[in-house]
Amino acid sequence: MLQSIGIENFLTFVIAATIFVLTPGLDTIFILNKSIAQGKRAGIYATMGINTGVLVHTVFAALGLSLIVAKSVLAFTILKYFGAAYLLYLGVSKLISKGSIIDVKTPQKNSKTGKQNFISGVINNVLNPKVALFVLAFFPQFIKREYISSPVPFIFLGITYAILGLTWLLMLTLFASAFSKKLSNSRRANTWLNRFSGITFILMGVKVALSKR
Repeated sequence: MLQSIGIENFLTFVIAATIFVLTPGLDTIFILNKSIAQGKRAGIYATMGINTGVLVHTVFAALGLSLIVAKSVLAFTILKYFGAAYLLYLGVSKLISKGSIIDVKTPQKNSKTGKQNFISGVINNVLNPKVALFVLAFFPQFIKREYISSPVPFIFLGITYAILGLTWLLMLTLFASAFSKKLSNSRRANTWLNRFSGITFILMGVKVALSKR
């Protein structure tokens, strides 16, 4: 069945993709930060946002738009610095914030916060040019040559990869969010989490800014 849409060695793809998903990276740090700082709900929305970003990159690759990023130094650089600037903005916002970073007891704000965390996850992933290059380099290895111009196998592999990522990051969220409940009543913990979150986002931004093709 899968060969009929141009996909080959699917089991190998799943195994390799699982290894990539489990390898700690920017997404892992981002989810841990959100889950510990703001609780399970924030982590879940951020997880959905990150994996939506994966699907966005998949669609770009399927349409050939990611080739622009892969072949153009200017496009890669612009996307890279936009992503770095966004992460630096998040980091500085955390460092100068005087409010409590842990806000698990205010359900009236959950809707707004959930939307913000989802969008934050999408932006964090979409503005990472490394993800676009990864999709372009990894997915075609499991697509038959005669189907390489078809969007169908790209979309199928992208959805599979997103499901694997969603599963892992949700597990990570459930584990990390347990700490937010324990820390929610500690003023000192809130202060240090603000600092830690800010520094973490800034370091992530610097890493993205210094990344090379």
